[in-house]
Formats: sequence, C-alpha cells, structure tokens
Amino acid sequence: MPVTLSVAMIATNEEKNLPRTLEAVKWADEIVIVDSGSVDRTPEIAKSFGAKHSFNRDFRGHPEQKAIAIGKCTSDWILLLDADELVSPELAEEIRQTIENPEYEAYWVPRLNLFMTRWIRHGGFYPDHKLRLWRRGSAQMETNVGPHGTPQFDGPKGKLRRDLIHYAYPSFELYLSHMNDYSSENVYALVNKRKARSPAAMLWLAVVNPVATFVKNYFFRLGFLDGLEGLVYHLNHSVYIHWKYVKAWDAQKRMKGGWGGPIGRDRP
Repeated sequence: MPVTLSVAMIATNEEKNLPRTLEAVKWADEIVIVDSGSVDRTPEIAKSFGAKHSFNRDFRGHPEQKAIAIGKCTSDWILLLDADELVSPELAEEIRQTIENPEYEAYWVPRLNLFMTRWIRHGGFYPDHKLRLWRRGSAQMETNVGPHGTPQFDGPKGKLRRDLIHYAYPSFELYLSHMNDYSSENVYALVNKRKARSPAAMLWLAVVNPVATFVKNYFFRLGFLDGLEGLVYHLNHSVYIHWKYVKAWDAQKRMKGGWGGPIGRDRP
C-alpha cells in the first residue's frame, strides 16, 4: 500500500497566510487543523482545501494545541507545520521520496526565516533545524514548556536538505506583537522551573543573559552579515529574552506565598 502523510497544523485568524500554506501541501493525504477560536475566514479557507478543521477553544499553549492536532492525524507519517510556513516544491519532493524509503523514523527540516524584508542566514538562526517529519506514533509533543515546545524523539534522526520557508515576521509590528505574546506564554514554564525566583537571579537572567546572547549571535555567529535587519533582529531578540524573565520575576513577586512556589495557568 502507498505510504500516507498527514499535515498537522494549528491556526487562529490566519486567513492571510493559510491559502499559501495549504496550496503548497494539498498533495498530502490529510490536513488536520486545530483552531483556538478564529473570527476571520480561517475555518472557511481550511475547509475549501479539504482540511479537517476543528475548534479547541481551551487554549493551554502552542505545544499543547499542536499535540491535539497531532493526535487527530491518521496517516503513516506526520508533517508538522505552522500557518506562516511554506513547503517549497523541492522540499515536497524530498519529503515524498524520504517517506517512501525512510532511513530514520524522524527527520530534522532546515528552516529559513524572514525578518522584515530580509531572509536571516546568519547569527545562529540558519539553518534553523526543526523536528517536523516523523512516523506517526514515534514522536511526542513536548508540553508545559512555554510557546516553543518541540516534538521529542529519542532515536537517531535524519536531516532533510531543502528549506522550509518561514514567513515569520514580515513587519516589525508583527514581530513585537509575537514577542510580547511568547514572553507572556513563557511565564508559566519559567516560574515552575524556579527561574528568576530572586532579584539576583532576575538580574543574571534578564540583564546579563540578553547582553551575552546579543554579543554571541551578532558578533561571533556573524549576525552582522545580515545587514541592518540583522542588527535590529538580534537587538530585539535579546529584548525578548529580557521580557520573558522580567515577566516571570514579576509573576513570582505577585504570587501568594512569596518566592519560589508553583504557579497555575489561571494566575498572572
């Protein structure tokens, strides 16, 4: 029997990105989209491409939502995508060939990220390898870790060569909005890991760490080769690191019971 592929996605108010993304994977055997509550044309667009669209309005985090989408897939292999990502024809062909004759049960996919008007190719952000392709049942989604949980697979992994195109931040305004959301979503995981639990820890994580990250990525990892956009990107990536630890520190301060106790998702 032919090997089958499911595309797993989450999407909320993605009517601008979704047609481009779904058009590029309409060859897949199944497209599963879990929606946390779109109020635009996302559901209509998803169904127009034959996707299995469903709502889960009890949003617990991006990794948790992706785990639900993955659990709904029924094909032999799973390709995990974001709504702002594009599978090029070259990557699509590589995926088809790979699952027909796999050497591994899971594969890293290189990702090329757009920031404003430039594709970021330096500073440690390319190739931005993500575990996105695996045989169904072999990998599990990492949860309770903030917005950037990834699929976990303990065995040896292969690497695809063709890039996954990520229209991440075509505008600076969108970048700032996402970083604010991501830094807030990190609070639950950081506090429960006892990060930034004291003023001294906050100063180290929220001040020293962002500065060191900028120096490493912009100078030692050659981020300056991406021009002015590279400078803006790496400066603001460090600001994002600052934000997430300050928010965790602030949440710890305001918790009942003082420093170091657990924090629930329903608490600020």
